[in-house]
This record gives sequence, C-alpha cells and structure tokens, in this order.
Amino acid sequence: MLQDVPIAVTAYSGEQLDRPGALDISDVADTTPNVNLETSRGSNTTLTAFIRGVGQQDPVAGFEQGVGIYLDDVYLNRPQGALLDIYDVERIEILRGPQGTLYGRNTIGGAVKYVTRRLADEPRISARANLGMYKQADLIVSASTPVATGAKIGVAGARLSRGGFGDNRTTREENYNRDLWAVRGTAELEPTQSAFFRLSGDYTLDRSNPRGGHRLIPGLASGAPVLDNEFDSRGGLEDPRQKVRGGGLALHGEIGVNDWLKLRSITAWRKDRSDTPIDFDALRAIDFDVPAIYKNRQFSQELQAVIERGPLAGVVGAYYLNANAFNVFDVRLYTLVPGLGLTAATRGDVDTKAWAGFGDFTYDVTEQISLSAGLRYTNDKRHADILRQTLIRGGSPELGGVGEFDQTGTVIATTSDFEGRRKDTAWTPRASVSYKPNRDHNIYASYQRGFKGGGFDPRGQSTQAPSQSPEDVFEFMAFDPETVDSYEIGWKGAGLGRRLRWAVAAFQADYEDVQVPGSAGCVVGGVQTFCGITTNAGKARFRGIEVETNALLAEDMAAAGDRFGFAGSLGYLDAEYREFITNIAGQGPVDVADFREIQNTPKWTMSGSLDYEVPAAGGRINANTTLSYRSRTQQFELRSPGLDQSGFASWDANLVWRSGDRRYTVGLHGKNLTDKRYVVSGYNFLAQDPFSGDFIRNPTTGNVVPTLGREGVLTAFYGAPRQVFVSLGVNF
Repeated sequence: MLQDVPIAVTAYSGEQLDRPGALDISDVADTTPNVNLETSRGSNTTLTAFIRGVGQQDPVAGFEQGVGIYLDDVYLNRPQGALLDIYDVERIEILRGPQGTLYGRNTIGGAVKYVTRRLADEPRISARANLGMYKQADLIVSASTPVATGAKIGVAGARLSRGGFGDNRTTREENYNRDLWAVRGTAELEPTQSAFFRLSGDYTLDRSNPRGGHRLIPGLASGAPVLDNEFDSRGGLEDPRQKVRGGGLALHGEIGVNDWLKLRSITAWRKDRSDTPIDFDALRAIDFDVPAIYKNRQFSQELQAVIERGPLAGVVGAYYLNANAFNVFDVRLYTLVPGLGLTAATRGDVDTKAWAGFGDFTYDVTEQISLSAGLRYTNDKRHADILRQTLIRGGSPELGGVGEFDQTGTVIATTSDFEGRRKDTAWTPRASVSYKPNRDHNIYASYQRGFKGGGFDPRGQSTQAPSQSPEDVFEFMAFDPETVDSYEIGWKGAGLGRRLRWAVAAFQADYEDVQVPGSAGCVVGGVQTFCGITTNAGKARFRGIEVETNALLAEDMAAAGDRFGFAGSLGYLDAEYREFITNIAGQGPVDVADFREIQNTPKWTMSGSLDYEVPAAGGRINANTTLSYRSRTQQFELRSPGLDQSGFASWDANLVWRSGDRRYTVGLHGKNLTDKRYVVSGYNFLAQDPFSGDFIRNPTTGNVVPTLGREGVLTAFYGAPRQVFVSLGVNF
C-alpha cells in the first residue's frame, strides 16, 4: 500500500515476492483484497483477472479484458500470454478501480503493473534455482554490466519446468505440467543526469502440454466414469501441438527539459501466437473438441509531459494503440452424426485502433488539503471480419482434420459472413480531495468514471439474428460499450511511531451495460452447433470495503536483532446485478437479475501473514507464513452445480536464509500445504433451468441433457495442489 496516493493501490517489491517464492503474478492475488488472478481454463499462459468484480471469465479472442495488464508500462491488449512469470522483477503494483487519466490504456476495472529491474551501476550476475515436488526444476539467471559512461546492457533468462500434477489417461502425457523458456534483453543509456533511454526486448516459448479438464459427470454416451484424481483427464485431442510463443520490443525515453518539466515516450510492439487443442468433453471421443490458433499483434505509442511546479503537479499525455486479433478454431462434433465428421469452423479477425488524450493534476491548496482532477477522451474504432461455416469430413484449412477425417473439410453451409465497423468515444473524468492532518495520515474521497468500448463477438452466428436485415445482423453480432461510475473514500495512516500502517477504503461502483461474454450450444439450420453470446447486462452495483495493514509487532527483542511483523488484508464485496435482460424460450425478454450473480467474485477475501526474522549463521533467517481465504465463488452468471467453488482457505509457509553480504540465499517454500483442491474455472454445456440453474434431466433416463455433443460437458480446472520446493540463490 502506498501511503501518500489517494487511490487504492497495493505494491509488492521484488524482495517481498522472493521471500514467499512467488512463481507468477497470480500469486499476489492471495494477499490483495477483492482481487482474483487465475490461469484461464485449458491454458498455461492466458490470464483471467478480476478486480472488485470487474473482469471476464471467458478469454474471447479480440475481446479486451476489464483489468489492464502492463509490462514495464506497456499495456498488453489481450489476455493470451498475460500470465507473467516472476523473474527479474522490481515490483508489482495493483491499482483497484477505473484507470484512464494517469497513464496508458483506459481500463474499467483496474490495472496490474509488472515492472522489471533497472540495470545496476556495476557488473552484476545473479542466479536462482527452484527444485521441488512434481519434478520442479527452475533456473533464473540475470547479468548486466556498464559498457561505457552512462551506458549499460543486461540480459535475463528463465527456464521453468515441472512435471504434471496429473496425467492424461488417453495421450499418456503429463497434465498441468510446465515447459517454458523466457529471455529478456535490455540496453540503457543515460547521457546526462536529466535524460534516460531504455530499449528492451523479451520472448517467451511455452511448450507445456495441453491442460486437460476433469469431468464432473460420467460420459452420457460412453459411460466413462469420473476419475478419482482431479488433475487427471482423458481428452484425446492432440493436434495442433500445444505451443505458445510471444514477445515484443519497447523503447522508453525520458528527458528533463527543466527542473519542473519532464517528457516521456513509450513505444512498443508486441506479437504472440497460441496453437492449442482444447478438449471440452475431456474424453477420447471427438465429441466436443476444439483445435484453435490465436494470433495477436499490437503497436502502441504513449507520450507524457510530467509537471511538478510548486503546489501544482500532474501529467498530460496521449496514447495510441493499433492491434489485431486473429483466431481460427473448429468445434468438432463427430459423434453427433457418426460417419459424417461434422465441424463448426470459425475465422475471426478483429482490428482495434484507439487513441486518447488525458491529463491529471493535483494542486496543494494548503499543506494539509489537496485537490485533484483528471479527464480523458477516448476514441475506439473496431473492424471485424467473421466467417462461420459448417463443414463435413474434416476441419478448417489451417487445422486440417483428425482420425478418419484427417483432411480439410467440405463446406456445406455458411452461417456467418459478417463485416462490421464501429466507433465509440467517451469523456471520462476523475476528481478527488485529500486531507493530510499530519505526515502520518491521508484521508481522501474520489470519483472516477470508467469506460470500455464495444465490439463484435468473433464466435457469433449472424443467421441467428431476428431478421436478416443488415441492421439486425449488426446489432446481433455487436455489443455496446460499458461504463462505471466509481466512488471511494479512504484513510491511509500510521501510528505507534510508524510501526503500524493501514489503508482502509470504502467504495461503490454503478455499472451500466455490463459486457458478459459467454458461449452455448445452439441450433442453426437444424444442426446443433456452437454459438458465442456476448450480453450487455443492463445494470450492476458493486460496493465494499478493503483493509490492508502492516504491523511491526516487535524489534530487537533481547538485543538480538530479531524482528516480528504482521501483514493482513480484508476485502468485502457486495456485487449484484440490478438489471439483466435475456430472452427465454416461450417468454421473450425477461429480467433475470434476481437469478444471476457476478462471476468469479467472492464476497469475502482475507489474508494474514506472520513474519519473523532473526540473525543466524552469519546472516539472517526469515520465517513467514500466510493464511488466505476466499468465500464462495460462482463461475458464471447462472449457478453451475459442481463448478461453483465453496469458500476455502489456503496455507503457505516459507523459511529463507540470507548471508550477511546478501550474496547467498537458501529457502524452503511450501504452497497450499493442506493440499486443498479448488476449482478456478470450467466449462458447462448442460441444459439448465434459466431461473434456478438446476440441470434439466431426461425424464426417461434421468440423465442430464447436453446442449452440445452427446457425452455432456461439465469440466473443471483446479488450482495447484500442495507444492514444496527449495530455492538457491547467488549474487555477484
């Protein structure tokens, strides 16, 4: 928590992340109130992020997430590849609430900023290895050196590997394994004290096996029983081979024009590609198999003028983004009509061009009172080309086929051939007032409006539009912008000689036209197929309280140099839909707000950490333990029995020794020590009552009724089980 900033923001230093052995950015969510960061279903590198109830569970291609992820101030436009591994990190910041007047892209839910280390002034080499359960073997190495006056170069690399938590019983491959290479190169130039330039490039290659889900019901056609181990799967889809690669280049520049004005520039280009086989039914049969290719590229340019003159401080900036998201995927339903090889093929191509101007200023009226105001203008343009076709006897040209239909399929129907363009603009203001009675207390109140532009669902079926007029087709395929008005009051303080620090925030957010991406089985032209459905739920309201505290409970006990501390967090979030209009067969448009919940949003999040440090063996030993808790979580708006996770606690513990010169470290780390099995995501393609969420059953057999395929899909993905590993570090 940052004491002087009049917004809810939590920061973790690199050392704070090293002590508990944090592996990727999802680890910080355990101790940050009202934040949920998880690995998306069927993926190792796609991120599902929620802050204060704002986010998207379904990582649709071409769909921007509600939470912005930043790598060294560069906004990552897509969730694919956004689950950043922690290596060579200086700090991670989490800003809760809308963002748009301070930097970068406007985000409606908040931002997560991953900041890498600046290069040292002297030659430096460091290495860290992690060895542990499930054949975990990680190696992270970084090196940097000055090459001339004011010039430095550096490189960091990571090899992250781990065996699977379970097995795929069909392919004989390990499930939930890790096989990743990452590298980052940096060159820094500081020609004068008032000028700094940084050129960086990074690349990641992930060859982990496909992440197979765990079926929660027996196969309805095959009778395949539910497996005992939650991390085991039977999915038979192996083509295309799982492979995710991506990276980019970034050029940062900062010039001090004079003692009150700095100019900054951030230029970035990024590209990634994911080849992934997603076996929805998690069985050997080709009942609901989805081979897919996702490709993203983006170019962004940001300019800032940072002003600090007397009582006035602020920033004026401009931001530009040019991005493309291309996806091709097949939904293979070979068991529906045996011998036919039925495939629903999708090609979606979404271009985004956005520009914005923003400014945010703070004026110190007195030494105690400060007023802040900000404003952003956003102009978002999107162009989408979407082609949906029904094929037989094979798949899309890019994906080929499988089994007896190992070929490109024959087109028998075109169900979408859509091109759409839209432009959305918005003015989004921010205002706050803060009162600092003394240097230890900051009391503030703020208002901010958030905005996220509309778009097109690349999985949509235009033939499902009420009529085939261009206007109706456009409205059916498109979704509108969403907005939020966020109000917050907070108190950041310190007491007991600054041995106790706290941050308390209370907030309310009024959400309009909530974008809810989803998917379902549907019937087009008398054929069962797969449809994307992005709904603009009318209204939602979020309100809650967040508390963060750090306390130094004891120091220099018995003159031995001991330190004993506590860190805690508490989040309460009352999130509800106030209006949710949907079409129900035989009833038409119905407001079902009373029967829908905000997805992936627990009412309670809390954590407590004890930290004890004592001199030992010429260095210091640090022992810490964390207990975190999340209350019941619902995967989708309509409850899904089996997938919805009840409240649970997770316990971590760590023991780390550092030498007196901080050159050597040895650590023992334990995560989820009680081995709690908990659901983080899943798929549900079973018929449900639109009000109660109860599964609809066949009156003759008593079985649940599938909405796509014959086996039925209720498939869960789980958080990591108990992991224990040692870490060894050296710095030169």
